[in-house]
Amino acid sequence: MLNEFKAFIARGNVMDLAVGVIIGGAFGGIVKSLVDDIIMPIVGALFGGFDFSNYFVGLSSAVNAPTLAAARAQGAVFAYGNFITVIINFLILAWIIFLMIKGVNLLRRQVERNEQKAAEEAPPPADVALLTEIRDLLAKRPAV
Repeated sequence: MLNEFKAFIARGNVMDLAVGVIIGGAFGGIVKSLVDDIIMPIVGALFGGFDFSNYFVGLSSAVNAPTLAAARAQGAVFAYGNFITVIINFLILAWIIFLMIKGVNLLRRQVERNEQKAAEEAPPPADVALLTEIRDLLAKRPAV
């Protein structure tokens, strides 16, 4: 069983998945900072200086705090502003991943084109060239 476990862990796709999850987590932090620290302040300034993250509705009469953190301490809240921020995070992350995949696909197509051009421009192997020469000589030979 231990050997099977080692074989499972040593497979390339498991390691690729682990690396992807780790990089994805770090990338999520970057996107969160981009949205929270750069985009949302600009959006807030454009729409009159408000901050989406503090938009909420208290679900009980005991909730009367001005900020989301304080309101959550008082009771249940419907934090729709925070939800909007998370949606924007997701859209930015999806757009960046789309652009990355599009770039990788473009590079792959260019590499394939270059390989095709190289294959078309490359001289044939020596054995193929020799067989071609023999064929041409036989074609020129008079019929018997």
